[in-house]
Amino acid sequence: MHFNWVAETKRCKLREFDVSDAVSMYELNSNAKVLKYTGDIPFENVSEAELFLEKYQHYALNGFGRWAVMEKKSNIFIGWCGLRKNIQTDEVDLGFRFFETYWNQGFATETALACLTLGFEKYQLRCIYGNTAIENKGSMKVLQKLGMKAHAPIRMGQFEGLQMILIKNE
Repeated sequence: MHFNWVAETKRCKLREFDVSDAVSMYELNSNAKVLKYTGDIPFENVSEAELFLEKYQHYALNGFGRWAVMEKKSNIFIGWCGLRKNIQTDEVDLGFRFFETYWNQGFATETALACLTLGFEKYQLRCIYGNTAIENKGSMKVLQKLGMKAHAPIRMGQFEGLQMILIKNE
């Protein structure tokens, strides 16, 4: 399969999701630790993940979305990272989710930085938000490393959350 790479970092390549990612997406969302602070529920089966990927419209609607993160050395899907536009609020948020094996190795920070660069330079966004549960120390640390500042308290399912913000050229 030939993919158009959206971004490249030192250790990863990012590309649009493909239906061939269904097994990886299913497995990623099957880990309770991965989903703990998201409020998301796991896919019931691989077919449900496939259907999600088939219906994923963010690229067509906004030019961007969440992107599959492939480790360069192994060409393995290790998670996703990217931007998402909320059609109700017109806000764009940065999100990321990685297999637990890849936590605490800098992959989220590395790929999130590439996504912020795309957001500000290619898509000319003025600000990008990051939403996280306060208890989610790993995600909070990543957003802070990226230069995001506390913006507003939010609810994330059963957890108290914080909306972080990064404004272009600040």
